[in-house]
Amino acid sequence: VLFASFLALPDRPPSPVNVTVTQLKANSATVSWDVPEGDVVIGYAILQQRQDGQMQRFIREVNTTNRACVLWDLAEDADYIIQVQSIGLYGESQASKRVHFRTLKETDRLPSNSSNQGDITMEGLDKDRQLQTGEIIIIVAVLLMWAAVIALFCRQYDIIKDNDSNNNKEKTKPSSEHSTPERPSGGLLRSK
Repeated sequence: VLFASFLALPDRPPSPVNVTVTQLKANSATVSWDVPEGDVVIGYAILQQRQDGQMQRFIREVNTTNRACVLWDLAEDADYIIQVQSIGLYGESQASKRVHFRTLKETDRLPSNSSNQGDITMEGLDKDRQLQTGEIIIIVAVLLMWAAVIALFCRQYDIIKDNDSNNNKEKTKPSSEHSTPERPSGGLLRSK
């Protein structure tokens, strides 16, 4: 039995290396890793758990060459531990080394441990504000253009309507003039 299990080990892929956590936010993070040269790797498995033991999640994906995964729905300002395994044709690798990380606070704009990180956070907020201002300007410009088009349409409609009403008045006047002499003449013909 020991001999058979020893023979099965080479078929398993090597463990992932350089497991890192990036793009830390209050409720999400991205974990990435490298796979050493070796057997064919067809997927990955990630064990994610809170350090206080309140939550554990197992993420598994096959038929992919991805070397990164977004961890979602995390609790803010919480400690997490992750381990990554490679999935091969004949099984899974040993788990990688444990990696610890802590999510950010939703309200933290200027973390006390790093002034540079606070600058990046503030720059990101400023960019978001600029984008929102730009979007509002575009919306206002489009609304003004639509108002101008509607006003122009109404003006043209009024001109057309006035022209039609003037033409109708002109058409009715001559016909009424012609009809008045015809009626007496018709009446005279009938009397004869």
